[in-house]
Amino acid sequence: MEIELKKWSFEDEEALTKLCNAIDRSYLSDRLPNPYTKSAAQWWLNMIQENENKNGVFRKIVAQGKIVGTISVEKKDDVNRKDAEIGYYVLPEEYGKGIMSEAVKKICELAFQELDIIRITGSVFEPNIASRRVLEKNGFLLEGVLKSAVFKNDTIYDLCLYGKVKEDKKTG
Repeated sequence: MEIELKKWSFEDEEALTKLCNAIDRSYLSDRLPNPYTKSAAQWWLNMIQENENKNGVFRKIVAQGKIVGTISVEKKDDVNRKDAEIGYYVLPEEYGKGIMSEAVKKICELAFQELDIIRITGSVFEPNIASRRVLEKNGFLLEGVLKSAVFKNDTIYDLCLYGKVKEDKKTG
């Protein structure tokens, strides 16, 4: 399925709110408000406006003319400033269609081009096999497992750390 990554705009506030209230949160960070309100959408869209191509790249995932997910790569800071964290989600009805694999491929290319980074990190709850496969299909390597590192919905999970290094990286 052909997908597009498009920049978010303030006109997407309602669509973003609906999207974030329709996703499966089982393996997502609790920092995503639930329920997702209009003010949360406004905050996110303002943050994107301030940080786009400076501290991250943020895109809506569009398939067949419909917003079906979101994906971002956000730079870290301090001694980790050449690293960035990837995050994404897609509507449950779109699972298994290859949408996220294609979106991750495209956002990584864009992030390495637009941001001053040499690697991208992905953190995935151990039982989230689908997300782990998406990263592996895109050249991310499992670099380690943090045992009992995540507490979500009264369950403790291991956290899998994946990394993808820019091919023409400079060291030193």
